[in-house]
Amino acid sequence: MAAEIINGQLLAKELRRNMKNEIAELKQKGLTPHLTVILIGDDPASHSYVRGKEKASAEVGISSKIIRMDKTVDQKTLLTKIAALNKDENVHGILVQLPLPKHIEEQKVIEAIDPAKDVDGFHPINIGRMMVGQDAFLPCTPYGIIEMLKSKNIEIAGKHVVVMGRSNIVGKPMGQLLLNENATVTYCHSKTQDIKSYTKKADILIVAVGKANIVDSSYIKDGAVVIDVGVNRTEEGKLTGDVDFDDVKEMASFLTPVPKGVGPMTITMLLSNTIKAAKGLS
Repeated sequence: MAAEIINGQLLAKELRRNMKNEIAELKQKGLTPHLTVILIGDDPASHSYVRGKEKASAEVGISSKIIRMDKTVDQKTLLTKIAALNKDENVHGILVQLPLPKHIEEQKVIEAIDPAKDVDGFHPINIGRMMVGQDAFLPCTPYGIIEMLKSKNIEIAGKHVVVMGRSNIVGKPMGQLLLNENATVTYCHSKTQDIKSYTKKADILIVAVGKANIVDSSYIKDGAVVIDVGVNRTEEGKLTGDVDFDDVKEMASFLTPVPKGVGPMTITMLLSNTIKAAKGLS
């Protein structure tokens, strides 16, 4: 039997409808959530992501501004701009689009953002709060995946979840959020030996490695839930995930597509974090 598709685009639309109503109520009380995005350089993917964030913000009623900086901008100028935004009471969320030019230290930039305005959920204070189960701004992609699983009433507690990938943005926080939901979590990465011996035991498999179609049906057990975080472009220009969708769909019980899977949920959780920041700072 073919897998049930978890359509992130449809779920994102539903969540954004609710956000639109919530923001309308906040505006009646004189509060308009505001997100400022800093975009450095001319990376086409970054420009595309930022356009998506701008469009989604407008759709739900969040005020947004994009500050564009040249790729030659020095670190001190960038940090000074962040410090000014931290003090600006009208700015609720601050996001610096990654990746950054090589001459700028990513970690210093992340740590310069006020944790109360860190809507990306990357500041060590928010990561630390997440680790111990306190209220925090959660990294948007893992947060979105948890919402996707819950939307289909997929049991997480007590299940064995395997996370392929250990990035600071997806893999590491993903495992922690699942642990917070009482899952048993295994991380696999480039140094893991005999990866399939782990992935074939997973009740839920989350793939975030950035290699097109690397996971086929030989990696999963019958009835597993498979979440594909990868976004890759083939030589023909077609978007594809890290999972071979057509090969896996007959074995998985639930499966996310690429596109229209995890991607729309990432931006949606950014909007959610921005609303939360506005309510917390107002």
